[in-house]
Amino acid sequence: MPLDRAALAAIRNALDRAERADQAACALPLLREAADRLTELLDGSMAQAVLDDGDTLRAAGQKAGLSENAVGPRLARTPALAAYANADGRVTAAGVERARYDLETGTPRAAAQPPKPMRFTPRRRTP
Repeated sequence: MPLDRAALAAIRNALDRAERADQAACALPLLREAADRLTELLDGSMAQAVLDDGDTLRAAGQKAGLSENAVGPRLARTPALAAYANADGRVTAAGVERARYDLETGTPRAAAQPPKPMRFTPRRRTP
């Protein structure tokens, strides 16, 4: 499947608006929007690579410039693989195999709730 053209257009639009911003502070939310949309597109493309193209988690991560350990949590936030995440919030090779099987049989699982975007959580509070 080709990349989502609407997602690419939304990323470009956010970047264009950020470029026109007259102050850096005004550009920040637009750059965040572009980054969030790009992350969603990257994660969705990795899910597509492991489901449709037969890539391993490691291969998909390597192509995306990520470590293998970073791939599982990101795939768990995609609509295609959220239902196959384990209790730790990661998609494993076993989850991918099950998702492939379900896709082939025409019975893919639906996620109980929409995946939440990844956010930074500070380890400790600073004044």
